[in-house]
Amino acid sequence: MRFFIFLFFYSSFLFAGSVEVSVDRSLINLNESFDITFTLDETPDKTPDFSALSKDFEVLQKSDGSSMSWNNGKRSVKIQWVFTVIAKKSGKLKIPTINFGRWNSSAIFIQVSDTQEKVPAIEDDAPIFLEVKVTPLKAYVQSQVLYTLRFFRRVDIVEASLDAPNISNAVIEKIGDDKHYRTERAGQSYAVTERSYAIFPQKSGTLIIPPLTLKAIIVADHSARFNRLFGAQRTRQTEVKSKEVKLEVQAIPASFQGKQWLVANKMVLSEQWSGDTNNIKVGEPLTRTLTLEADGVMMGQLPTLQPAIANENLKTYPDKPSLKEKRTEIGIIGVREEKIAFISSKNGNYSLPKISIDWFNLKTGKIETVTLAEKVITAVGGSVEIPKNAEAQVVKPIIIEKSQLKIDSNNNNMWQILSAFFAIAWIITLWKLFYKKTPVKKTEDVSQNISARALKKSLTVACNENDLQASKKVLLAWGQLNEYDSSSLGTLAPFCSPDLRDEILVLNQNLYSQFPQDWSGELLLKAFNAHKIIKKVPKKSEDDMLESLYRI
Repeated sequence: MRFFIFLFFYSSFLFAGSVEVSVDRSLINLNESFDITFTLDETPDKTPDFSALSKDFEVLQKSDGSSMSWNNGKRSVKIQWVFTVIAKKSGKLKIPTINFGRWNSSAIFIQVSDTQEKVPAIEDDAPIFLEVKVTPLKAYVQSQVLYTLRFFRRVDIVEASLDAPNISNAVIEKIGDDKHYRTERAGQSYAVTERSYAIFPQKSGTLIIPPLTLKAIIVADHSARFNRLFGAQRTRQTEVKSKEVKLEVQAIPASFQGKQWLVANKMVLSEQWSGDTNNIKVGEPLTRTLTLEADGVMMGQLPTLQPAIANENLKTYPDKPSLKEKRTEIGIIGVREEKIAFISSKNGNYSLPKISIDWFNLKTGKIETVTLAEKVITAVGGSVEIPKNAEAQVVKPIIIEKSQLKIDSNNNNMWQILSAFFAIAWIITLWKLFYKKTPVKKTEDVSQNISARALKKSLTVACNENDLQASKKVLLAWGQLNEYDSSSLGTLAPFCSPDLRDEILVLNQNLYSQFPQDWSGELLLKAFNAHKIIKKVPKKSEDDMLESLYRI
């Protein structure tokens, strides 16, 4: 079953000629609706017959539409057929081939699970309720926990709002867009809105995920659609809460001996070269690209890949690492990419050390290692001298001899007049700036600036001394000064710019790691100085609110 989910998720579009077939969700349960979409970039030769769908699926709704655009004088057409369906049975089901005249769609397979989750203990006639699901049940420090919330309703909704989870000592990231579908529970048909978060605990012990509260305005009578035309729609406000969740977060296993604690569902380390490693020319660059992809790990947690190389005849010139995150239905996938250029000054063989990264596999519960074997590159050609800074480009100054200059006397007088004019204007500008009255700042603003300057100075000292604990204390004090949530580094990080957030998470990781690596505060200080201060606590984003589910 997992194989089919993985295969389908990472191959969301399958092609047959110009026909695309897609499904809006990769995890499908029995009695839950989902959408099948056929997309064609040409006008079909004949009307397609979709009756074959009814073999394994009950069609609830069908819609179609087309769009046309012009690009550089060329017309582009896009036609779509969307079917909202429910599977008639569980298992591996086939979406059959559909003929569109000259084109046929490919038959694709989906996996439908017959697993039915229990409805929370609420009244049987409750028109709306919330349901939460947390996976995995066994978590570790800094491992990914998927928190899925579903909002069930069988009444018309005018408006609904839902706050995001707020958890101490954890980093929370929303993943994917909200999903909308229908399902059956206890013989009742419900519309469902599903929202998912990735939670990364930063401390071992009991993690409490507090209840979430949903406030909704629902239509109070069945004649609402008629009455609202005359301004007499009857509504009432209601409020429901989800269940509190307690999760035991385990500490780093004593058996883990890696340099940096990494816990993931899957980890892949790969490399690419820009040329032939067995035949590179002396003095010319050869670029190595290292990529680490980790399922269930944020990009800020990924370690440095390229080890140091001590060889005076082989210079290395690394680019700035590229960090990114893929947010999918199965969580966050962190990706770190490093590009390193090698330039040799003499011919011969150069050995690049083996790269090994220890990590804890959540699926197997075992410590594993991803490796790249020792690599030998061969340089050919004569010896050359490599400048100390090969990346710097030397620009030779242009020397103009006096014999080349021919200055007209009238032009010379004009330049003297212009020079005098600009000199006087410059003096006037300086006078105005010097004598400009400086506005008096409010006392509280002055004291806040002094505190900010003091904290910045303290952080500079702590980072220069590579002091982990001192850097943490200063950052938490700085977060409190700026009204951020600074109960921990994990809760402070999301308020910061991406670079500063990543460096705070790296600091946090070293603080809690059983075997901390040598930490340098240089990058943290650089990211802190580049961070733009946010005066107030950021407002809740629109993603933290459920969109209007029933428009009037």
